[in-house]
Amino acid sequence: MTRDSSGITLQQLHYFVEVAAEGSISAAADLLYVSQPTMSAAMKELEARVGRALLLRSARGVTLTVDGAEFLGYARQVVEQVALLEQRYLGRPPSRRLLGVSTQHYSFAVDAMVRMVRASGAAEYEFSLRETRTWEIIEDVRTLRSELGILYRNDFNGNVIDKLLRDSGLAFRPLFFAEPHIFISRKNPLASRDRVTLADLADLPRLTFDQGANNSFYFAEEILSTLSSKQEIRVSDRATIFNLMIGLDGYTISTGIISDDLDPEIVAIPLDVDERIEIGWIGHSTIPLTEQAQRYLAEVRAVVAGFGVALLG
Repeated sequence: MTRDSSGITLQQLHYFVEVAAEGSISAAADLLYVSQPTMSAAMKELEARVGRALLLRSARGVTLTVDGAEFLGYARQVVEQVALLEQRYLGRPPSRRLLGVSTQHYSFAVDAMVRMVRASGAAEYEFSLRETRTWEIIEDVRTLRSELGILYRNDFNGNVIDKLLRDSGLAFRPLFFAEPHIFISRKNPLASRDRVTLADLADLPRLTFDQGANNSFYFAEEILSTLSSKQEIRVSDRATIFNLMIGLDGYTISTGIISDDLDPEIVAIPLDVDERIEIGWIGHSTIPLTEQAQRYLAEVRAVVAGFGVALLG
């Protein structure tokens, strides 16, 4: 593609960010109250100016090329900074703050979102928090449906996760190490124990998060996924898993970080195993985070530190 010698305009960047977010030129045009031909022409002109294809067009909409994904990271930075400048020096009201996060089923990720939204002070905002499967978290970030993802790795799954991330142009950045705990109902007989062993759990239903078609041991959200269990139930969301903890005295293995405000009926008890869980965030290795994403990660660190957990990095 031949490079256009003229510069990139802020309007083109704004259009491009919306096209990427909507996955459709016509949907972005409707959102910004411009005609579809105008939006389409602006995208073609932008690609000519940067000298490379940024969008793959099909009957179902548009997706980003590899160059387009990297370009989007920088475009978001510019658009966000201009909005902040206009807010500060021109008295413009705060714009809608956009951020997408995909995560395994961690209450601290929800807690951090609550704190970030409360602190934003924006009259309007649009955030996305997807608690979902491991494979889909990686896909969400790879395709920029979400700017960042939160998941765990350990000695068992680390090599597989790291290779998948590298192949997707992503990188894992550690946040903290957590000692394994079980989550159980406050009414469970084990709730009064200081620690529990795997033997203590032998007759209790093990609750795990379903990984769908990619139900590999390496994508399991819980450590010790290869251990057999006499009773096991797979679920798709956190509300269901907590209800089963209460109704069936089931358990799941996780970080031990749980919000009393969000999950008052559930307690965390240390599990006596020679394992540890490394929690981190994933993002594109070549794309800097927006300020909103950095604020979210700051809230994650604050929530975790409140539980006395040592942070990494």
